[in-house]
Amino acid sequence: MVGPRSGFTLIELIVVVIIISVLAAVAVPMVETGIRRDREIQLRRSLRALREAIDAYREFVEKNRISLDDDRYGLPESLEELVEGVEYRDKKNQLRIQRFLRRIPMDPMTRSREWGLRSYQDKPSASRWGGENVWDVYTKSRGRALDGSLYGEW
Repeated sequence: MVGPRSGFTLIELIVVVIIISVLAAVAVPMVETGIRRDREIQLRRSLRALREAIDAYREFVEKNRISLDDDRYGLPESLEELVEGVEYRDKKNQLRIQRFLRRIPMDPMTRSREWGLRSYQDKPSASRWGGENVWDVYTKSRGRALDGSLYGEW
């Protein structure tokens, strides 16, 4: 007489594989959506940091009466200028440098440090940067957000 066998039958094995496949099919889109949402949050933070640095630059130039070319409107010439800073003389007449960013943030959508730029003189519909100053930044990604808007319009 043969004793009872241990192990799984073919039917049990197929059912387990089907259950795991269904769970994986449900989990993968949820993970992808989560990753995309994290990148969107990162993009919003990077844009906010850049825009706040541009505003701080303009405020600093106006407050300290630093002379710039008239066509710059108190705005930085490039994003690099926000990192390199502005030379000025403090109240004790000592030469100082005021920096506004530690580094240019990474664009999480294009995975580069290159951002689309707009100058104060550019038309709102312009697709190219005029080069006079940096008034606004945007991502160069042509993708759509989870809410359906274009990333480049944020």
